[in-house]
Amino acid sequence: MRFSAIVMTGSMLMLATPAMAQSTTPDEKPPVDNAFDLGQIIVTGTREPGVAIGASTLSSEAIYAFNRVTLDEAVNIIPGVSSSNSGGSRNERLIFVRGFDRFQVPLSIDGIRVYLPADNRLDYGRFLTPDIAEVQVAKGYASVLDGPGGMGGAINLVTRKPTKALEVETRGTLDLDRGADYAGYNVFGLIGTKQDNWYAQASYTRNFRDHWDLAGGFVPTVNENGGERDFTRTEDSRLNLKAGFTPNETDEYSISYTRQKGAKNAPLHITDGIATQRNWSWPYWNIDSVYFLSTTALGDHATLKTRIFYNTFDNLLRSFDNRTQATQTLGRAFNSYYEDDAYGGSAQLSVDLTPADTFSLAAHYRRDRHVEYQQGFPSGATEPRQTNVEDTYSIAAENRLALSPTLSFVAGASFDWRDLKRAEEYGVPASGGPQRLFSYPIRNTDAFNAQSQLIWTPDSATRLYASISSRARFPTIFERFSTQFGTAASNPGLNPERATNYEIGGSRQFGALRIEGALFYSDISDAIVSVRPAGSSATTTRRENLGKAEYYGGEISATARLGSTLQLGANYTYTHRSFNIRPKPGSILPTLFELTDVPDHKAFLYADWSPVGPVHIVPSIDLASDRTTLVSTGLRYYRTGSYAVANLRVDYEVIDGVQIGVGARNLLDDNYQLVDGFPEAGRSFFASLRARY
Repeated sequence: MRFSAIVMTGSMLMLATPAMAQSTTPDEKPPVDNAFDLGQIIVTGTREPGVAIGASTLSSEAIYAFNRVTLDEAVNIIPGVSSSNSGGSRNERLIFVRGFDRFQVPLSIDGIRVYLPADNRLDYGRFLTPDIAEVQVAKGYASVLDGPGGMGGAINLVTRKPTKALEVETRGTLDLDRGADYAGYNVFGLIGTKQDNWYAQASYTRNFRDHWDLAGGFVPTVNENGGERDFTRTEDSRLNLKAGFTPNETDEYSISYTRQKGAKNAPLHITDGIATQRNWSWPYWNIDSVYFLSTTALGDHATLKTRIFYNTFDNLLRSFDNRTQATQTLGRAFNSYYEDDAYGGSAQLSVDLTPADTFSLAAHYRRDRHVEYQQGFPSGATEPRQTNVEDTYSIAAENRLALSPTLSFVAGASFDWRDLKRAEEYGVPASGGPQRLFSYPIRNTDAFNAQSQLIWTPDSATRLYASISSRARFPTIFERFSTQFGTAASNPGLNPERATNYEIGGSRQFGALRIEGALFYSDISDAIVSVRPAGSSATTTRRENLGKAEYYGGEISATARLGSTLQLGANYTYTHRSFNIRPKPGSILPTLFELTDVPDHKAFLYADWSPVGPVHIVPSIDLASDRTTLVSTGLRYYRTGSYAVANLRVDYEVIDGVQIGVGARNLLDDNYQLVDGFPEAGRSFFASLRARY
């Protein structure tokens, strides 16, 4: 069976979720002008203006200038963050934060977590960026007030909020392939108003990709003849409606509705045999979310922040007989349905005990209900619905103390627990007998988290910090119960993974030059790995908490303003990961195991140049070293994925508020791949129009 579901967490009075908490801190910088304040989180670092790229944030102007339409493309230019491709029949776009993957780094929109409790296999290519005001990335240290799951950090997408009485923006981008033929389009529209004590906004974005082209250096194979990459058609859109009430300078109440729709196909491995290929497509991958956010001042020294949410997720995966995707008559064909919903909320109370001491207390609650069923062929019979229901709770406390005008100390702790209510499956139970609907054993678990941070700001141009954070994340339903088409055994008692993250870093302004950097080390324990129990069949595995890992490295970024017309920027990241599997009596360890998908070295360089008033030129280059990948048989690892991708954008302001632009991605037509058997796109072009009022 396939496992997947979605939950987007939020907050409500006396309840809570893993939503990111926002509070006033000594190191917090002013929010982006058009960013939705209620939806922001706290990150270590500064917000850079314009197209400049900060160590932990990415503005909407930078996203637009570098033409990064999907989330995985956008965050790849932030230091410490890298994107990749899952390959295989799912062909999902991945994000890694200092080596931590999508299971260990929560994703939120306006502080409302996006979570798939069945397997949390988020496809970051489904998340669009044109309607985003800012991307925030907490690396290693994510506040315990944010709720469960921040083992390796957190990513938050902050939507826009109107700043004028009438605010209008429209964009249109035409995508062209390597031969300058039509390849797709992106459109975005927004209208909003901000009045004295209320605001309202509506926005819509749609991204359609007909196909993309392989690089000219690609050598055709029996599965792929080059040129247009087969099965790369995708459709994604997002509607966002927002209304808010601001009765005074301190209080704000907002309700939002988001409708996200997606559909995609999956390219084939370029060299694997036809018989081993899975011909999968997703006709729909849809999320509906409604959420309420608020902040209320309780006198002069206390603030209450709440979130409430309700979400639904509907998904269909279709498997076909062959690559024509026209028939479903063989045993390998199926239709797999997900019909999920989630609700919950959080509340955070912050009290100024003294002018130098703020204490915060947060409570979180979330209920996930995942429903799945499958239609099999050639019979066409449909399974009974299988339901999983799970509650997750967290209570957290944090204290922020100003030890002096230049030195502050933050300490926090939380206790998380998970209560599994139902865990159903359709098939042959471990006790044997015919296929039927049965329940797995119910096991609950909990985790304690703690962290602290010391921040020194000796002057307005300098900021230094040191932090330590010990965080856990609960295993998904897939990790505990999935039999993976009969190749794995369940483990209801699987325990949480844990990472202890250490970091020192800082930033310094040297006149026109700004430099930020950090050194980090993570010690991962009880990591989940698949082993073969002694006495089992050669193809049956079981997940156990037997892994131990070390991640360490450093990152540095610099921006320099050279006069009024030129800005230069660059960032570099080094990441090293090592992994060991501890022996356990009765378990046979895998003969081969290596960590994949993350390059040792990654860099991004760019310029922002305005040679004459209405002309704006932005060249950039993405660089990454080789990374480890695994062949589809699972019998061999090798290094692949080194690339140098040059990009260019040129905009011309026709009249005030109206820009036309042209550009190219992968100008040098670099032929590279991030994962075995799935090459990346070659050279492409685009033309755009943007109007703002």
